[in-house]
Amino acid sequence: MSQPTSPARPPLSETAGAAGAPDAALEHVRNGGDVVVETLEALGVDHVFGIPGQHALGLFDAIRRSDLEFVSSRVENNSAFGADGYARATGEVGVLFLSTGPGALTALGALQEAYATGVPLLVITSQVPRRGLGGTRKGLLHQLDDQQQSARNVTKSTAVIREAVQIPSALADAWALAQAAPAGPTWVEIPEDVLLEATDVPPVSSAVVSIAERMPRAELVDEAAALLAGAHNPVILAGGGVRRSQGGRAALRRLAEALDAPVVSTVGGKGAIAFDHPLSAASWIEDRHTTELLEQADVLLAVGTAIGEVTSNYFTFAPEGRLIQVDAEPRVLGSNYPGLGIHADAALALSAIADRLPARPTRPAVSGQPSADAPSRGAEIAARLRAAVEARLAAQDLAPELGLMADLRTAVPADVHTFWDMTISGYWAWSAWDPQQGEFHSAQGSGGLGFAFPAALAAAIGSGRRTLAVSGDGGAMYSIAELATARQHDADVTWLIIDDGGYGILREYMTGAFGQATATELARPDFVALARSFGVTAHESTLEDVGETVARTFAEPGPAVVVVPAVLRMFAPTHQQ
Repeated sequence: MSQPTSPARPPLSETAGAAGAPDAALEHVRNGGDVVVETLEALGVDHVFGIPGQHALGLFDAIRRSDLEFVSSRVENNSAFGADGYARATGEVGVLFLSTGPGALTALGALQEAYATGVPLLVITSQVPRRGLGGTRKGLLHQLDDQQQSARNVTKSTAVIREAVQIPSALADAWALAQAAPAGPTWVEIPEDVLLEATDVPPVSSAVVSIAERMPRAELVDEAAALLAGAHNPVILAGGGVRRSQGGRAALRRLAEALDAPVVSTVGGKGAIAFDHPLSAASWIEDRHTTELLEQADVLLAVGTAIGEVTSNYFTFAPEGRLIQVDAEPRVLGSNYPGLGIHADAALALSAIADRLPARPTRPAVSGQPSADAPSRGAEIAARLRAAVEARLAAQDLAPELGLMADLRTAVPADVHTFWDMTISGYWAWSAWDPQQGEFHSAQGSGGLGFAFPAALAAAIGSGRRTLAVSGDGGAMYSIAELATARQHDADVTWLIIDDGGYGILREYMTGAFGQATATELARPDFVALARSFGVTAHESTLEDVGETVARTFAEPGPAVVVVPAVLRMFAPTHQQ
């Protein structure tokens, strides 16, 4: 992690005034750091995440002359997870300040999640002074051969600013690109000397931003509408692209109702259509019953999903009918299954297809003639699927896991944002959790550990509403330092830690594959005592009373930790059948 101070600070000393003149050192001259912060305020930013570092001090000094609220994490990777969670909960662009070298590199793992999931972030990182750019080996602190290159795998764009006059336009362009479908992180580097040097750039009070719309091509919309209008058994697969698209949910519901088509949600698409909607077939995406429903559609409309590893039930999905795939990311189209590819934003494509559909008579219910109270054909199909999944689960010994999901759903208010780590309870939530009027978030995009708690606490700070994070003990250790952040900012976040003594899912995988597990068992702290040492309220609970314990935390202010010692297991996989 980069350090906030260092004994060697030549650029600062060069700009601080004459030696022996402390008053001159305190006199501020407007500089590049001020231009950055002014531009962010003109863009409407109110929160910034990160950790100070030597080359970035010009950025952080400028914050104190602004109205920006800075949220200080303890590890840069968690700062990036925080900016990600903030963006998901507020609908705003998450802004992240990073320092050069180790600080910037430490954040890359978390940025992979935002990039894979389509979360808009603006990453502003410092750089060595301009004389150190270009791969020269000058021995400067934190110097990399090519820091910009390191970020290219996990960002939509990268840029290096060399003059303060370039700052407003570069940041506005990166801000707009971060939000343009498909959304994702953008990366802007500013050398230390540009941040610290005096500038005559006029104070920034406005920002010119143009966010490109990704419209569908008319002939593709016509073809999709014709296929769907002629379908006898249409099914919709709704991915995360529907949730991220402004107006996507309403457009999905309109088209589904027009087609009387059941809707399956992916893990990322959970909540694209409410689970209590008659056409919702929920999100049991790893269940063979769901896979078969998707396979047997004569026309399957997949929107905002790559139909990747998990969604395809580990590539056992084999469509029997026509596939229409809509996505704002062109590399997704046809990448796993051939079909009619439409490169477009989800809401725009769904609305355009619905506009082209001819009026059609109400489909009769499967069981007989329609009546005012009879469920539609699509609703009956969705209900049968959900009943089949429940029956399969009931045939397994899964009472503790099903009970945990049910008790947490009862305990957590309906409109809460929940954040889930890559842990057995999180994998259960992928399928079983009903987000109701809230939102479901997990790290399924890239699968890294440590996402839930820093994302949830930042979401709580940004939204002003209590959030829930769920981790295993292994994942909790990735973000345990952020207990200090939660306490410092008095975040209303509840952190549930299921402590099974190790990497539980890997233990299960290895035991199943090799007969025994290796390197999965972990020494860990007393999480309750550790949380209390930070001044955070903490409770030890059991599977029998965890619902009551979690519910109590929602009636109290400030951060809270709930620890449940328990070994959970997954439901039986169906992709190997």
